[in-house]
Amino acid sequence: MGKLVVTAFVSLDGVHQAPGGPQEDTRDGFDQGGWIVPYGDEDFGRFIGGVFSRAAAFLLGRRTYDIFAAYWPKATDPADPVAGKLNALPKYVASATLTDPGWAGTTVLGGDLAKEVTALKERTDGELQVHGSGALAGSLFALGLVDRLHLLTFPVVLGAGRRLFPEGSPPAAFRHTDGQITATGVSLQTYDPAGRPEYGSYELPEDT
Repeated sequence: MGKLVVTAFVSLDGVHQAPGGPQEDTRDGFDQGGWIVPYGDEDFGRFIGGVFSRAAAFLLGRRTYDIFAAYWPKATDPADPVAGKLNALPKYVASATLTDPGWAGTTVLGGDLAKEVTALKERTDGELQVHGSGALAGSLFALGLVDRLHLLTFPVVLGAGRRLFPEGSPPAAFRHTDGQITATGVSLQTYDPAGRPEYGSYELPEDT
């Protein structure tokens, strides 16, 4: 049984849209793409390399798949820890419209997401990784299919853009399992889902 692991980049105000480049995702007039690039130091690279070293397969949303498929097949250095895994391992893309994927090793999931991803986890020996793919990740969280979240928070406020957990997301609690801060101030935190939130109250002391 595999683990479904989501790796997400967010700003301090929760935006995950177009982290890697100006043209990645310009929906809603978003013009701040590429906001993680100034923070890509050795600490960040080591963390990402470690994440990809544990991958057994990848599950991507259609938009992220198209972005990756346009770039990573051209990265042919076998020593590249990201390209080597993405090009060699099975890739699954959740899409109702993609019919003829050009990236080798790609399978389209176009049916019931819960059933197909559950079956995919059962036959995956290792980590089934989701990168980017914000809408897909949101659906997977809502379905209770995510086993681990790597949340990378960058020290920048964007003020606009699509958020990883938009308003209306199902309430959820997480348990912190690991974390570090890079030299450029990126917070690299790992969480496991822990059911629904618990609530309490800080009661004011009674007058005596």
